[in-house]
Amino acid sequence: MADQVVVGKASVVGAGTSGATPSSSRPVRHPLVGLGVALASAAAFATSGAFGKSLLTGGWSPGAVVTMRITLAALVLLGPALWSLRGRWAALRRNAWVVVGYGLTGVAGCQLAYFNAVTHLSVGVALLLEYLAPVLIVGWLWLRQRQAPRRLTLAGMVLAVAGLLLVLDVLGGASVSLVGVLWGLGAAICLVLYFLLADHVDDDVPPLALAGGGLAVGAVSLGLAGLIGVLDMSRGAARVPLGGVVVDWWVPVLVISLVAAAFAYVTGIAAVRMLGAKVASFVALTEVLFAVLFAWLVLAELPTPIQLVGGLLIVAGLVAVRADEARGPVRPADDPAARRVDSASAP
Repeated sequence: MADQVVVGKASVVGAGTSGATPSSSRPVRHPLVGLGVALASAAAFATSGAFGKSLLTGGWSPGAVVTMRITLAALVLLGPALWSLRGRWAALRRNAWVVVGYGLTGVAGCQLAYFNAVTHLSVGVALLLEYLAPVLIVGWLWLRQRQAPRRLTLAGMVLAVAGLLLVLDVLGGASVSLVGVLWGLGAAICLVLYFLLADHVDDDVPPLALAGGGLAVGAVSLGLAGLIGVLDMSRGAARVPLGGVVVDWWVPVLVISLVAAAFAYVTGIAAVRMLGAKVASFVALTEVLFAVLFAWLVLAELPTPIQLVGGLLIVAGLVAVRADEARGPVRPADDPAARRVDSASAP
């Protein structure tokens, strides 16, 4: 499209608004539908916190929890993924490296980096580092594609990060270590690749196939990491506490596998295709808000007034970024770097 920045075969910017004729390789994006799908994905991902915590409280290691989550989700999506690929095996072969990269980074890498980060940092700081991904995506577009962010996007970035600081309560007794910070930044980079690779794959590869293939690659990677001792796979109690009651361990496992993995990854990929990587990554910040909400509903952990203020700032940041995307692409006249080049070359 005329209003999209292209990397390889696929765009990485938001919905078109200029009225240009869309490319045959990329269908017209639907911002409102995409926003709803992205919010559904963020809410689904957020359930992993409240339900996964019950397993951790029951003595299960983070490695065991995430490996069960990803493996079961991969098995659930295996059939639908194969069904969606009818007559499209050539497209899957063309995009095999994207699927493998997505599974290694966006699925396995992000999980491993995050859980290693929380062993050295408070959960709030680790999440904040991971959710620097939208800022990194804007920086990538600036450096790689010379798409300098406009003031409204920059304002949205500041509001969103400030909101995250408040929602995660990073300033209240947070612990920091260099090793943990490096793991947290690794998680952020993997999250960036989660969005960019999901937007880079050909549209001939359905979201079901990309999600199923990526989860399968992630499951194998996590399993190998457990076998060689990189990831602790310790099992815990057979019955775990959940929302004031005690349930069998497989109850929360089903929720985090079917909802927080299978459904969340498929809808997340679909959202990226409809919104673009940049906008979808900012909408994904609402996962933190949904996580607070589910912790309130399931674990009776009430949000504080400061967290509510932080939530409003995140929403304001999302509105600012989305409004800036609706204005269309950054024209050379909008790009400060381009203006400097033009002025320098002027007679």
